Amino acid sequence: MNFKKINIITGHYGSGKTNVSVNMALDLAAKGEKVTVVDLDIVNPYFRTADFKELFGKHDISLTVPTYANSNLDIPALGFDMNGIADRDGYIIIDVGGDDEGAKALGRYKPVFDRYDTQMLYVINRCRYLTKEPDEALQLMYEIENASGMKCTGIINNTNLGSETDSEIIHGSVDYADKVCRAAGLPLVAVTAKGEYLDGIEKAYPIKVYVKKLWEEFAEEQ
Repeated sequence: MNFKKINIITGHYGSGKTNVSVNMALDLAAKGEKVTVVDLDIVNPYFRTADFKELFGKHDISLTVPTYANSNLDIPALGFDMNGIADRDGYIIIDVGGDDEGAKALGRYKPVFDRYDTQMLYVINRCRYLTKEPDEALQLMYEIENASGMKCTGIINNTNLGSETDSEIIHGSVDYADKVCRAAGLPLVAVTAKGEYLDGIEKAYPIKVYVKKLWEEFAEEQ
């Protein structure tokens, strides 16, 4: 995985972009790099980088979240000084919501991103509703681009089926990801999965699972 100064990670709900963002941050920190994670997933209350404050703290990863993150207020407030964040040493990873609100929030800071070495990576997951077909994944990418006023620069194939993921699912997603990339005219940046499922996969980027499934959290609350 090649990192830029600013790494914007976006994708449809359920694509696994937050888990990818967390892994990227921990990977950079393990190499001794300074890392700041910005949680721009301002609407989705379930899978948030804000939930990883303690984990990030153990690895000296800075975390910036919306004003009302992890509260019971559903208000898309930000309060970010993105200029100040971008001026920090090290790398910045921005986890963006895969909906219009998240994309619009991202677009507010486009002038800042244009001043730095920035990449915007679109995370796809063949196993998720509304992105099972290449055309569907492509349409959602265009919607994010239109709402944000920014263009994606690469694609991450994060196809998974939660705990049911296996090597067959990962290898079976290669053609799907290739079609998305060719139609979008964008490079495949990485294929993310547990290491044991990535044998023979080009652009393999092993990751761990840090984000629980929503239904598992619901089960724990019952």
